[in-house]
Amino acid sequence: MVDLAGTQLQPHEKVRLLDPLVAGVILFARNYESPQQIAELCETIHNLRHPRLLIGVDHEGGRVQRFKEGFTRIPPMGLLGKLYQQAPDKALDLAEKAGWLLATELLSVGVDFSFTPVVDLDYGDSRVIGDRAFHSDPIVVGKLAFRLMKGMREAGMAAVAKHFPGHGYIQADTHVEIAVDERSFEQIRLQDLQPFLKLIENGVDAIMPAHVRYPKVDDLPAGFSATWLKQVLRQQCHFEGVIVSDDLSMHAASAYGDVTQRVAMALNAGCDLALVCNSPQEAVQVLAQLKVSANPLSHARLIRLHGHAHHHYAQLATNPLWQAASLIVNRALSQDGQQELI
Repeated sequence: MVDLAGTQLQPHEKVRLLDPLVAGVILFARNYESPQQIAELCETIHNLRHPRLLIGVDHEGGRVQRFKEGFTRIPPMGLLGKLYQQAPDKALDLAEKAGWLLATELLSVGVDFSFTPVVDLDYGDSRVIGDRAFHSDPIVVGKLAFRLMKGMREAGMAAVAKHFPGHGYIQADTHVEIAVDERSFEQIRLQDLQPFLKLIENGVDAIMPAHVRYPKVDDLPAGFSATWLKQVLRQQCHFEGVIVSDDLSMHAASAYGDVTQRVAMALNAGCDLALVCNSPQEAVQVLAQLKVSANPLSHARLIRLHGHAHHHYAQLATNPLWQAASLIVNRALSQDGQQELI
């Protein structure tokens, strides 16, 4: 999965997207100008090939929401956790409506899926997770994440739970730092794995592993570890959906060979889809150098990530379901004083 430089598809990028090794495109804020523009860009991408390329985006809410102007501001998941402490039923309902709303709006412009929900636990120290996490209690996280996923599914979108087996315990930001979690497997199993198990039990379509080392389990980061992905996630947790790597251009991944080696390691460890973002030269390098056989099982899994839109963007403003969901989500943000999200 690769990215684009701007708001329109360039001729050299079109050539890249036609490469059979490319399965999809991840979009960022730099690719967004307006709902109409992003819809046209997604249509151009989807019309390139059949089966069509996947289009994904990090659209979690709070400080991680790539499309803002023209889209409802989704609250940070930590707000739902705070609300749960006071009114559990209200928080669960808000989670489901937020999931439906974010999915419906993205699908209406042609995006297939969002890399959400974050089901890492909030231990209070992580610089990169913070209020992206629902809560510190794995049971609460599982309940809220399930309802968010349920709303997304009702809208026609797959969910991608991240960052397996849990990124919340450590302070380090894997975008710029090496991250090591020294806990035992049993500690992780009893805490951080529980929300993933809740979602797996309820058919979550995809999971993204963390670029974190858990040396008491394996010396390799989870996204490069067959122990974590094949033995724990596939065999012990009985997960049958898509495993999507985190961005293999991130600092925490860069210590494991050049980008082609990293992509090969991720695929060999059990990933079905590898992300190479924010480094077009590395994407070109991978496509030129990677030697990999087609994996029919991975292809079959990836089909689950195609979106199924029920509404066109221009129709949303007059849709009573959208009106109700948007009102509730906006009211929640207003009450929390979080209208201006970073």
